[in-house]
Amino acid sequence: MLWPDTTSRTDSGILTIGGCALTDLAATFGTPLYIFDEATLVHRAEHVTAAFSGRYPNSHVAYGGKAYLGPAVIRIFARAGIGLDVVSGGELWAALKAGINPATIVMHGNNKPAAELRMALEQGVGLIVVDNAEEIASLEAIAADLYGQGPLIGTKVPVAIRLNPGVDVHTHAKISTGIVDSKFGFPLWDPSAQVAVGMIAASNHLSLQGLHMHLGSQLDEYNSLPEAIEHQVAFAAWIRDTHHIDITTYSPGGGLAIAYTEAETEGDPDEWAEVIISAYTSAWSKHNLAPGTIVVEPGRWLVGPAAVALYTVGSVKRIEGVRTYVAVDGGMADNIRPGMYDARYTATIASRHGSEPTEEVRIAGRFCESGDVLIQEITLPAMVPGDLLAIPAAGAYQLPMGSNYNAMPRPAVVMVHDGQAT
Repeated sequence: MLWPDTTSRTDSGILTIGGCALTDLAATFGTPLYIFDEATLVHRAEHVTAAFSGRYPNSHVAYGGKAYLGPAVIRIFARAGIGLDVVSGGELWAALKAGINPATIVMHGNNKPAAELRMALEQGVGLIVVDNAEEIASLEAIAADLYGQGPLIGTKVPVAIRLNPGVDVHTHAKISTGIVDSKFGFPLWDPSAQVAVGMIAASNHLSLQGLHMHLGSQLDEYNSLPEAIEHQVAFAAWIRDTHHIDITTYSPGGGLAIAYTEAETEGDPDEWAEVIISAYTSAWSKHNLAPGTIVVEPGRWLVGPAAVALYTVGSVKRIEGVRTYVAVDGGMADNIRPGMYDARYTATIASRHGSEPTEEVRIAGRFCESGDVLIQEITLPAMVPGDLLAIPAAGAYQLPMGSNYNAMPRPAVVMVHDGQAT
């Protein structure tokens, strides 16, 4: 699915989402404009939670908030029973401001500052995923300071260890995180993960409850998951046998893919859930471990197709014998993904019916870089200044990775539902 569920066109060809005409939204809020469809967010939240809870009741979905941490969006997910992952003090602050229960929050990150760890403990974050030995030592010192005396004496911080299983999922190098050469997690092929367990087991203030891993993003095939899950569960068996600690929470991470163009395939939550749950139940049985809680962390899949980026065409530059540039009023400051990941997108005219697509063009941004290109090549009807151009699958990793480059302001963001825009 590329476009939000409620996308349609009026008789005059104007694109509408959530019962709102995009021409009206552009007139009210300006462009660039990011438009989220509430119905699509609700539908996708219900789909992924049902995929797991229907197959394995002791499962839990936590939204990977770095995809887009809009308060209205995470409140929708919270109402659907979905928890939240954060990776910084800033994200934690935003989640708390949005009214998210801190007990449902998991804190990730490969280099968490001591101040952010203290903030997480003071706010009652439900689980902290540790990534290195220095972080374990820092967390122990902070917990000793907070819980070493007074009414909270004896309180232990629930932690999970992020493991690197060394499994390649063959996605883009910049979003592949479970391979051997990765900054994330404790490698399972050397003693570092075992040393980390020993540190936590000897701690007076930390309680090892879970094992976490994340193989990468944009996964639409799941062949590597069973191998990684087997490594993870085998390590849980070693922890039980060596330290007499029972792991109760297991996470394979997230990474479920979406489609950005008609040629790409979207990940299937039902197939994803089936592979993950089957792999865990098989591995638990093999290693004689009690079944635990499975926590999955989709981010992009939940929000990506729920939003559209809307731009106004400012100029059309035809270079004879070379190419045609269609320049819009956004670009790399609101969407760095084409430059950073070679990401590909599609687009359509949103403000009118177009003729048959006849012209191959490059969609360029307005920023002072030759690399400021949103779409390298696309065939569209002949475009003119003032046309509105809509790009789908815009809900994930565009706004969070945005900047104020060239001193430009950030785009407005609206939620649409039943003809109303907020």
